[in-house]
Amino acid sequence: MDFSPTGWGRVILWTALGAIGCVAVALFIDQFNFPSLSPDQLTRAVATDIAVPLLLAVPILFFLLSKLRELAVAHEQLRRHAATDALTNLLNRSAFTREVEEELADARFASDGARGSLLVIDADNFKRINDTYGHEHGDAALQMIARAIRSVLRAADRVGRIGGEEFAVFLPGTSLLVAEAVAERLRLAVFAIEFRPEDRRHQLTVSIGGAVYDRYLPFAELFRLADQRLYAAKQNGRNCVAVSSITHYETLPAAAA
Repeated sequence: MDFSPTGWGRVILWTALGAIGCVAVALFIDQFNFPSLSPDQLTRAVATDIAVPLLLAVPILFFLLSKLRELAVAHEQLRRHAATDALTNLLNRSAFTREVEEELADARFASDGARGSLLVIDADNFKRINDTYGHEHGDAALQMIARAIRSVLRAADRVGRIGGEEFAVFLPGTSLLVAEAVAERLRLAVFAIEFRPEDRRHQLTVSIGGAVYDRYLPFAELFRLADQRLYAAKQNGRNCVAVSSITHYETLPAAAA
């Protein structure tokens, strides 16, 4: 049962506890009269002390707690709406940045140290899709790419749309070999998409750059390094992967604007 602020478990639990509390208060207050009552009167008094609070407290508490749950649900929906890209249902740029920054900050003080990867994914020649088939088909392509990316990832990974046709994936706790393997699976997943605008086959591809860290880096720096590798993947002909660990970046030129 869901005991979160948006779940019914909390409503039922607190309704039950509140009703029991009301019964306990009624019995406590009335106990001073019990010695002077006959057995029949005592039975009726106890039954009344139990029945009346239950009949009054249960519906009132359930109603009030249900309203609090509705407020929690509405708040959660607003929070998700503010953090979600409307087209792809992925995290938007600000939400993705915030969540990764929090992950990086937590890992900074972890007993096993900070380790993970950031991948930046860009749809190749995407302007051609919009120019040839129109923005409606371009939006459909982005949705397909987003689903393909999400299908490869673990529950702990973060994925967001950070630009028009650019996505980012954060892989906590991953090594260079794992990051390269995930990036290649992402590339193949997109390559396998059956995209047929106007009943014509159009091959979708992505270029992927990645930065693998084994010590704390601010998100902005990690993103800059991953973007460098994305630029290298583009320079290598697109539809390819370029991932490196941060120890190799000092010798790499900055990405061109």
